[in-house]
Amino acid sequence: MDAEDFRRIALSLPGAEEGSHMGAADFRVGGRIFATLAAQRQGYGNLMLSPEQQAAFVEEMPDVFVPIAGGWGRMGATHVRLAAANADLLEGALRTAWKLRIDKNNKPARKPRAAPGHRAVRVVAKKTRRP
Repeated sequence: MDAEDFRRIALSLPGAEEGSHMGAADFRVGGRIFATLAAQRQGYGNLMLSPEQQAAFVEEMPDVFVPIAGGWGRMGATHVRLAAANADLLEGALRTAWKLRIDKNNKPARKPRAAPGHRAVRVVAKKTRRP
């Protein structure tokens, strides 16, 4: 598999669109990224998985799936070695990332929380009397 196969499979998923993030191709559904080709020069495609999904993929096929270094990797961002993947494996991995993004897109938005050490303040308008 190569970057063009990754692109073709990603764009075959319902609602998927290609965009660009920091000069690299990305793949989005509902306006949010589920995969990128940010490391294609190194022979990787990138998947936005959950940490649990990442652990399962890496444990099952460590020669194909590698956590991205640093904080992104700890959050589930995963390299897939394109040359080591076959079409079925790549499609399944991309579909997993796509489905996770769909599920996250459909969750209700969280209410913002006050910063630690600060109390939330509720502003109440005062009624004024007119003479």
